Order: sequence, then structure tokens, then C-alpha cells
Amino acid sequence: MPVVELSTLKSHLEPNRCLLGLDLGSKSIGLAVSDPSLLIASPIDTLKRRKFTADAHRLIALNHQRQIGGWVMGLPIEMDGTEGARCQSTRQFAENIIGLSDLPIAFWDERLSSSAVNRFLIHEADMTRKRRSQVVDKMAAAYILQGALDSFGFRRL
Repeated sequence: MPVVELSTLKSHLEPNRCLLGLDLGSKSIGLAVSDPSLLIASPIDTLKRRKFTADAHRLIALNHQRQIGGWVMGLPIEMDGTEGARCQSTRQFAENIIGLSDLPIAFWDERLSSSAVNRFLIHEADMTRKRRSQVVDKMAAAYILQGALDSFGFRRL
């Protein structure tokens, strides 16, 4: 399945499947998962980056463990709206994953996600710098995924 527009991602999902949110960094990958109703994102883990093949196999294993139906990757667009080297790296990662998985992938503009999460962890959760460094990536993934879920609009139960 190729990269799809976020607006069409839900139509590509099988019923009762979750979305996996990813915050791709050069040293780690923050992970979050939605509930099957696609309303709430929860942080789950931070993976230390290895080689692409090892990272891909760990992520694909999560698809089966967590009933994942699609992925939302944070796209680190520059503040002026342009796509720099980090965006190219994220898009290339997605293209490489497409060769290994048939799940749809969509992107979400992640500008300021890490900043927002760090502000929350400092001011609201009163976390130390060391503790923040342990959770910021998975919290950023949850922030990214929640933004994407919110863009789908509220769905009455």
C-alpha cells in the first residue's frame, strides 16, 4: 500500500484496527498507538535506532501484536513550510517500509510537537531533564497521532 493522504487513511483501515504513530528521530523512534475506535492516542515505547532492516522488523512485529491497521508518521516540516533533509529522510523511511508491509502510511505535520511535549513535561508534570529524555519521544509520537486522530473529527458512539 502506498503513502496515502491522511484524509483517506480511515477508508484504508480494516474494522477495529488501531493506528501506530511514529516520531522518527536520528537516534530513536517514539511510538504511540490508538484505540480501535480511533479516538485516543497512547504512548507505548521508544526504540533506539539501529539499521533500517532491524528497525523495520521491530515495527512490523508491532503490527501483529497491537492489531495495527495503518501508520501515521510525523513529518518534520520546517517552520517556513518547506521540507528539508529530515522530511526527505522520513519520506524515504516510509518508502522503504512500503516494500515490507502492506499497511497504509500517512504523514502528519509535526512542527513543534517535541517543544509542546517538553513544555508539558516541564510545567505540568514537573519532570526532571533525565526523566523527560526517557519519555519525550513516545510522548511526541502520541501528540502526533492524537493530532491526526482529531483531524478525523468527533465520531458519536
